[in-house]
Amino acid sequence: MLRNLLALRQIAQRTISTTSRRHFENKVPEKQKLFQEDNGMPVHLKGGASDALLYRATMALTVGGTVYAIYLLAMAAFPKKQN
Repeated sequence: MLRNLLALRQIAQRTISTTSRRHFENKVPEKQKLFQEDNGMPVHLKGGASDALLYRATMALTVGGTVYAIYLLAMAAFPKKQN
């Protein structure tokens, strides 16, 4: 049993240490320049078209949800009269 445990530990260590490591380019300085640039744009829109799309979708869902909540509150406050 101890032999199996040691063998399992060796396999785990070997696979973790021998896996190929991906090397990613550090893009932080580029992003810092982009977001610190004084161009009059709000920071939440400086990321480009995808940020603008996410912003508009969030605003549409927020406004739509608020209108729907007010509608449901009005329907609960003024129920239909039963004959």
